[in-house]
Amino acid sequence: MADCIFCKIANGEIPAATLYEDDDFRVILDLGPGSKGHSLVLPKAHYANLYEMPDELLGKAMAVAKKAGDALVKGLGADGLNLIQNNGLAAGQTVFHFHMHLIPRYEGKDEVIGWTPGTLTDGDKEEILAKVKI
Repeated sequence: MADCIFCKIANGEIPAATLYEDDDFRVILDLGPGSKGHSLVLPKAHYANLYEMPDELLGKAMAVAKKAGDALVKGLGADGLNLIQNNGLAAGQTVFHFHMHLIPRYEGKDEVIGWTPGTLTDGDKEEILAKVKI
């Protein structure tokens, strides 16, 4: 897409601090990091979200995330790593170009991303099982 900032970054039209690049992906440092080393995995082709990505490319995205995440954890001495991928405004997606966040975590230094656990009721369980077919 001509007006997509992540397309421009992934394809080298806009400079970025690049950690990794291949024919399909670029991994860059996030300009608004949640922790030291927070990076983004960007496909060079435009896909708005997870649902538009071809399965083969999704598999490669995960392999790139694994490779980059391992390098971040080892290189920066992180104690863990969050891998986050948002789809849709309600889920926190603000740039509508598929991307994955790699957020190194350091013991005692960062807040852990999470949610308040609820309870799966019998009614919700039955409704979900009846409506969701994979």
